[in-house]
Amino acid sequence: KQWYQRRVAITAGRDLNDEINKLIREKGHWQDRIVELGGPNYHKIGPKMLDHQGRELPGNRGYKYFGAAKDLPGVRELFEEEAPKPPRKTRADLMKDIDAYYYGYLDDDDGILVKLEAEAEAKARKMAIEEWNLKKETGEIDKMLEEDERLEREEEQKRKKYRLRLCVDTTA
Repeated sequence: KQWYQRRVAITAGRDLNDEINKLIREKGHWQDRIVELGGPNYHKIGPKMLDHQGRELPGNRGYKYFGAAKDLPGVRELFEEEAPKPPRKTRADLMKDIDAYYYGYLDDDDGILVKLEAEAEAKARKMAIEEWNLKKETGEIDKMLEEDERLEREEEQKRKKYRLRLCVDTTA
């Protein structure tokens, strides 16, 4: 029963507020007609719509709220001002906390990274030696060295041909 009474009160408040706004709109039409007939412009000199603290409401040309209608659900939020946005941080503000730790230059000072790198290096060295020995046993190393020597000879021949072509072009 209590929620019903509250709902009736809200509806009555909205209806009364709607009726007042209808009359204000009709008054505005009459004021426009007075101006058309050459009379004074009451829109410019008329009273301003104020909020409950006496401040003029922004954008008060449309629907207005009176008395208890200002406290209806959903209306209260219209009268509340938005909180100001926090100021944007400048480049200097962003950069003031950046130091050697940010870039990771001081990561070696704790000793943990040095130990981990030493272990990883030893493991990698061991694997490389095992791979080298395996390739040496299978004769792959000799093939790789022969291939490297062949490629070096081919490159040298290309360089000689290029130099020879340069000499012939400059003398002609």
